[in-house]
Amino acid sequence: MSAAANKITPSLIRERALLVTLAAIQFTHIMDFMIMIPLGPQFMRAFSISPTQFGFLVSSYSFSAGAFALAAGFFMDRFDRKRALLTLYGGFAIGTLCCALAPNYSMLLLARMVAGGFGGVAGSVVYAIVGDVIPLARRGRAMGVIMTSFSMASILGIPVGLTLASWLGWHAPFFLLAAVSMVILVSAHRILPKLPAHVHANAHAAWARMRAILTHPNHHRAFTLIAVLTASGSLIYPFLSPSMVSNAGLPESSLPWIYVCGGATTFLTSHLFGQLTDRHGRLRMFTLIGLLSIIPTLLVSRLGPVPIGIVLFSTTLYMVLTSGRMVPSMAMVTASVEGRLRGGFMSVHSAVQQLAAALATSGASLMVSSDRQGRLVGYGQVGVVSALLVIAAVILARRLRETEPESSTIVPKAEPNVEAIG
Repeated sequence: MSAAANKITPSLIRERALLVTLAAIQFTHIMDFMIMIPLGPQFMRAFSISPTQFGFLVSSYSFSAGAFALAAGFFMDRFDRKRALLTLYGGFAIGTLCCALAPNYSMLLLARMVAGGFGGVAGSVVYAIVGDVIPLARRGRAMGVIMTSFSMASILGIPVGLTLASWLGWHAPFFLLAAVSMVILVSAHRILPKLPAHVHANAHAAWARMRAILTHPNHHRAFTLIAVLTASGSLIYPFLSPSMVSNAGLPESSLPWIYVCGGATTFLTSHLFGQLTDRHGRLRMFTLIGLLSIIPTLLVSRLGPVPIGIVLFSTTLYMVLTSGRMVPSMAMVTASVEGRLRGGFMSVHSAVQQLAAALATSGASLMVSSDRQGRLVGYGQVGVVSALLVIAAVILARRLRETEPESSTIVPKAEPNVEAIG
């Protein structure tokens, strides 16, 4: 890379600050979802619920996010991206606080739906902003930065959350998450640039835009791809921690190490996958990473009593590759739609993603049960279904067409054009 590209300029600083802020928003949204999974044993004890009921507690977040995102698709392009994101993120923070205050299973289920509804749509706006501001030629690296939110949730969020839960009870992580979200909300208000609504977006054209989004064959391919890919991961993740405790013999006190090791490694590889995606092509990298992810998928779903080193190796490899395949896939998906439709498209995309996650989680909940010894039964079969879905996603990706020119970008209001990420 040339010296000019590496030069630190005000525009480059603004772009990096934007990506870090968006990643921070995604961090809290992802942690809010992920923290439920390692807390599964505590929730099942605290509320005397079955694994199936716990699965519904996890999937309720995704069902709500999907429904809210689908509704948002009608009007999202009518609003300044910054204002929309801040409003939605504020609702997410309030919903998370309600989770912390929930006195019983039913109220927690309702609070999860509130947090999921606002958080899911906020996540779609994050990706829409990246698609609007960052040119396609370097969007892989930008997506790599956004995907580090998963890593930071694993490295920092999950271990801290589990530690607080062990000291103060399951309510504590949600109180912390609500407080952190408010701090990020204030920072985002200062850092995010104004991104004006697209000129084609108005109330009278809402149905026409949604019809264009929902009827375009290439959009169908994009939605199907993300649905299949999301379902593959959502079959495995909800029962990853319970399985490592019940089936692999990992002490519950050692659960944070799964997320520390997986998150730390993913933090490093997300940037690498982003660079490789821009260098070698989005489809090629997605195919390679996707097929490789089948190996740890089958491995983690079938682990029996093994040493902790094998558990950590298996779960770390799984997190690295499942997170890594999202970098090129999201770069492909954001390039499959015209800029004027991107806000609504990403809302529908989020709805499809969340509903696929909810259905997959619910399906896994019906396939997995506990035997008399407390072991999870049926998780191996879930792993096979997940692997088959990865193969389907690789096939679908080859049919997706990118409609956005490599140089396409819009300029944030009152800001100079962005420059290359270092």
